[in-house]
Amino acid sequence: MSTLDITIVITSFKSDKIIRDCLRSINRKYRVIIVENSNNVEFKNNLESEFDNVECILTGENLGYGKSNNIGIKNVKTKYLLILNPDCTLYESTLENFNKCLSKASDFAIIAPHTQTEEKKIIDLQDTSLISVENVKGFAMFFKLSEFKDIGFFDERFFMYFEDIDLCKRLTNAGKKIYLARTIKILHEGGQYDDDEIKKKEIELSRNWHWMWSTFNYHKKYKGFFISFLIVLPKLITATFKFLIYSLLLKKEKRNIYFQRFSGVINAIKGKRSWYRPKV
Repeated sequence: MSTLDITIVITSFKSDKIIRDCLRSINRKYRVIIVENSNNVEFKNNLESEFDNVECILTGENLGYGKSNNIGIKNVKTKYLLILNPDCTLYESTLENFNKCLSKASDFAIIAPHTQTEEKKIIDLQDTSLISVENVKGFAMFFKLSEFKDIGFFDERFFMYFEDIDLCKRLTNAGKKIYLARTIKILHEGGQYDDDEIKKKEIELSRNWHWMWSTFNYHKKYKGFFISFLIVLPKLITATFKFLIYSLLLKKEKRNIYFQRFSGVINAIKGKRSWYRPKV
């Protein structure tokens, strides 16, 4: 297979335990840009020493998925880009089949693979058609960069969640094409980034806070404050009720989760920025 005009961008947050499997699955003739959301110089030096196709950019702080990917994208000089999560691995056929898709849909802005997980049986589908969709999941997305000139990339106000859906929304609103490709396989573990139980709990709290914040602000962006409020109101009531119940039952972990959900919604309604960060 000839080398594709493609760069791979991976946003990382203390994911040194899983990212090497991802990097080993990538042919070293392709440039990889890692945007690491910390100031871990040892992480950067080790990866750049072990993988000669890798450039690691340290942000110095946790900037979130959207802003970090935008930093990586600014350093891409190729025609195509693959946004990839560090808990993904490529198959030998992944980039080859993407190349085959180029002849079928030269007008695309994003092509994404069908989800592949360890729990699902991997099947080599013979259907080579592309499925036109309105949005795709952000764990793996092939971009044709020329299609983004008048759209821009990720909305950096979203720290976590909905930034991929928001980008797809702006693309489809502008008449751009988004496809799912049956033949492109990427394994997405979708698991925890760390074995440390304390870190897992902190990240879980962060996820719950940002899910609620981003849900409100995404809908507010396209539907206005009132409709967005009506959408999140049942979630706010549920979070308040469960926080009170788990407080009475002295179940600290559950109580903390629902407090973060409540806090995320309230901060969004008040117009606060997406400020919460995991304490890891």
